Amino acid sequence: MLVSLRRLALLLACIAAPLAVSAQGTAREPPVRFGILPLGGAFESRSDWDPLLAELSRAIDRQVSVLSVNSYEALEQAIQRDEVDMAFLSGKMALDAVTQRRMKVVAQVVRHDGLPGYRALLLSRKAPPFNSLKDLLARPERWRLARGERQSVSGFIVPQLQLFLPNHIAMETRFLSEIVGTHQTTALAVANSEADVATNNTADFERFRLRFPAEAERLQVLWESELIAHAQIVVRREYPPELRKRVQTFLTAYGRAKGPRGDAERVVLKSLHDLAGFVAADNSSLQPAARLAYQLARQNAMTAQWVNDAAREARLQRIDSGYAEQVGVLKDVSP
Repeated sequence: MLVSLRRLALLLACIAAPLAVSAQGTAREPPVRFGILPLGGAFESRSDWDPLLAELSRAIDRQVSVLSVNSYEALEQAIQRDEVDMAFLSGKMALDAVTQRRMKVVAQVVRHDGLPGYRALLLSRKAPPFNSLKDLLARPERWRLARGERQSVSGFIVPQLQLFLPNHIAMETRFLSEIVGTHQTTALAVANSEADVATNNTADFERFRLRFPAEAERLQVLWESELIAHAQIVVRREYPPELRKRVQTFLTAYGRAKGPRGDAERVVLKSLHDLAGFVAADNSSLQPAARLAYQLARQNAMTAQWVNDAAREARLQRIDSGYAEQVGVLKDVSP
């Protein structure tokens, strides 16, 4: 049944794509460039999104081109170069896109478990000696770390803020060695004994269990964080409010219909991180991400070495004022 539904989803995508191209052949408008947050590999992420984006293209009567990259940094640089008009982003990257790159949140993802977020994890192998959180915190310099990029909420920001810095451990400097990559890369590194501990998250680890069951069986969860808010879809502010509204309407309706088409859409959503769909959202949905970034910046400032107390206080004041400015931007829910 799942296979037949997936085929139907791909068939719908093939039908939708020529319609979208034909429609915008007369409109002569440039394509909407969609950036994808890397979850596995670049090709894997793109193939998962292709059916949904083909139907989005038809719904908004514009061609949608895809930018799928191998790293958070590559996507961030593309956004800074104005090469992305719409994107699937989480946490700090979504926050920066809204506060620095004139984008707006139109939707937020919802997963099948119904929770308002997911949790960051630390993974290790089940076999000793590197399988105890107590030992990790006591002697991190003996452990090899596999972590996410600095922009990754669950791969770096939350573990640093909620676990390592409170225990006087800086992730970038205290471990024997480190591998930086996607959540799939970090989990595989530990499973294959290339690292001893990895940052990850509950959503990606569920996906990893399905795709790499033998490797997942070697792993255990050492620690998990508080809930982290789900990722968002952001759209460039320069687009007319009517277009942003059409994008939002399409996303919030996707996978909700009954019958074969709705079934096919739900298969597509399941392949996208086991999503249940999207809900309408605005910039205020990024307030938890802003608070995390603020807390991490203050924690880093408090633990850093300073010439004197006045220098540290000046840095803390800049962090406070920057956070206040961000909060003001995120309260803007104008069309």
